[in-house]
Amino acid sequence: MAKSGPAESGLAAARVGELKKELRRLVRAIAEEDDSRIEKFEGAARALAALKDLRFRGSGNSNGALASQRKAETEIEAVVVPEHFLCPISAELMRDPVVVASGQTYDRAFIEEWLSSGNRTCPQTQRVLSDTTLTPNHLVRSMISQWCIEHGVTLPPLDQGQEEGLITGKERNALRRIFDKMSSSSSVPEQKQAVRELRLLTKRNRSFRALVGENPDTIPQLLSVLSAPGLRCDPEVQEDTVTTILNLSIHDSNKKIVGDNPQAIPLLIDALQTGTMETRSNAAAALFSLSALDCNKLKIGESGAMKPLVDLLEQGSPSAKKDAGSAIFNLCMVHENRARAVRGGAVGVVLKAIGHHSLVDESLAILALLSSDQDAVEEIARAGGVPRLLGIVRDSPCARNKENAAVVLFSICMHDRTKLREVGEEEEKHGSISRLAQNGTSRARRKAAGIIDKWKRASRSTHYSC
Repeated sequence: MAKSGPAESGLAAARVGELKKELRRLVRAIAEEDDSRIEKFEGAARALAALKDLRFRGSGNSNGALASQRKAETEIEAVVVPEHFLCPISAELMRDPVVVASGQTYDRAFIEEWLSSGNRTCPQTQRVLSDTTLTPNHLVRSMISQWCIEHGVTLPPLDQGQEEGLITGKERNALRRIFDKMSSSSSVPEQKQAVRELRLLTKRNRSFRALVGENPDTIPQLLSVLSAPGLRCDPEVQEDTVTTILNLSIHDSNKKIVGDNPQAIPLLIDALQTGTMETRSNAAAALFSLSALDCNKLKIGESGAMKPLVDLLEQGSPSAKKDAGSAIFNLCMVHENRARAVRGGAVGVVLKAIGHHSLVDESLAILALLSSDQDAVEEIARAGGVPRLLGIVRDSPCARNKENAAVVLFSICMHDRTKLREVGEEEEKHGSISRLAQNGTSRARRKAAGIIDKWKRASRSTHYSC
């Protein structure tokens, strides 16, 4: 088959220009006239069909960076949407067109967000709006509905996307450009710049984070950059990638998408061990965010995250320690991870933190969870944890810390009679446990009462045996 020559290409381009001009004229006439004749609608439809034929002839395959777009988006992109049907803010086909005081038409969701952000001007004219009333544009909506029917386009429901943020066509195009720059055909500086840009956009824009839910291929494409020549050992790229995963994981619908990717959690665990302190902190924060799902808790624990997290809790910067502690606590909500935490040295590290008056709240919360594990209870007792816990019960101003200390002490007293004697001596000297049984939280009162009851029973038994 012969290839199209320059003359043929020029004629096609000229014809496209003519069709666009005619289409704009017809759409403007339809929009401005209340009783437009059917001939104008049919003429616009014919112009659209001819333009579609010219623009998309021979372009059956598309291998863009984001191949898995939503059905509705694919349908809309397959045809040329009349300019008057596009929201000036989102650059997308309007679902619920409304008119503002300036006479301009916008998609309701986007102009509402514009106004709720404190703006009182028309985005197009920049004139101050006399009021913020939004009037439904029934004519344009009817025209859009008719156009969608004629072109087989299915618009998403009006309430879709409100929770996930308002995703605009500009943002979708920006994501495509970023991943084009990440491709192997780009230079190393371009790839690094693309990863940094994605990090910043996912930090600032909630709607940009929601794009990943539409495009699950985003995660594999992002992670593939780390294996690219020249970027494999780059600490800046590692930090930007880890931070991007953290940003994406904040969006609830992304937690499962990220957790299901076989590379994402191992990458975060590797970053915990090899990254800069900032990278390690962000990796711990990402694991904490992902661990909001129970299925991710198990995956993270099984992947070997506990020991690196415990190491970061011991050795990290103040903010990194806090991120690590939060992640360990969340992971230990699942029983299977508690034994992993104990084997990873969590008991000794949190007891040391309590002794240094560092991260006391987080450390006591972790100990309370671990106290359901027999090995943890024995290690707490061996490591001198009882005096520290009694000190918390006696002196801490925080009711929650007293409660968690009582939970751990109760578990110890149930398993170690010698430590029960130590607790009894504290009670006889200061009455700390009795006060907690009267004035603590409901859980603290139960545990304190249980400790006292166990101590009294043991005392009577010792007395009678003598």
